[in-house]
Amino acid sequence: MTEVGRIRAIYRYPVKSMAAELMDFAELGWHGLEGDRRFAFRRSGVLTGMPWLTAGRLPSLVTYVPLRDGDDALPSRVRTPKGEELELRGDALRAELTAALGAPVELMQLQNGIFDDGALAIITTKSIATVSGEAGVGTDPRRFRPNLLIETSDASPFPEDAWVGQRLRIGEGEDAPAVSICTRDVRCAMLNIDPDTAATDSRVHKTAVRLNQNCTGVYATIIKTGTVRTGDALYLM
Repeated sequence: MTEVGRIRAIYRYPVKSMAAELMDFAELGWHGLEGDRRFAFRRSGVLTGMPWLTAGRLPSLVTYVPLRDGDDALPSRVRTPKGEELELRGDALRAELTAALGAPVELMQLQNGIFDDGALAIITTKSIATVSGEAGVGTDPRRFRPNLLIETSDASPFPEDAWVGQRLRIGEGEDAPAVSICTRDVRCAMLNIDPDTAATDSRVHKTAVRLNQNCTGVYATIIKTGTVRTGDALYLM
């Protein structure tokens, strides 16, 4: 097997479109990282296939920070941009988001997560550097909202594109998890949103379109569950 990189960071998003949780390790289940995108706010009365409240509609959503209590697997509170801590399931948070959007929302919890495309998003540091450098913005991986950020020595501008259609083992030993890289990650305007300020910069998305057919990163399906850790090597199988 050929090593193609190592995990530099692991990100989980307990509430869809809200801030990331940086983790040292995580359990990789059949539906992605355990606890990833298990909650989402839904636009009440919207009957289309995409009713979710996302930062594409409300950019400030990325500055809301889900908070866990102790060793709890899922968040119970959210820190707002003003620094208030509100109950995730409480009326106050729902009312604040309703007012910000200008339309009613309601909280949903799904056992297997709420994903637009694939359940596990992977991107290399090289791809982020390529797009960010051309767009003239900082190389903040949170803007790209990956689950696994991979450091690789591959000098090509988008190394992970070559992994599509292949399988990767993550880590060492017989119990190491494995994934199948199924497709490239087609991007939307959320790339334009600064994760700290929610300010938007259209250069980022336009750069992804121009350089790589609007793709940065890849999606994977899980073919073997297990624990993933920062520093784990990735091997082509």
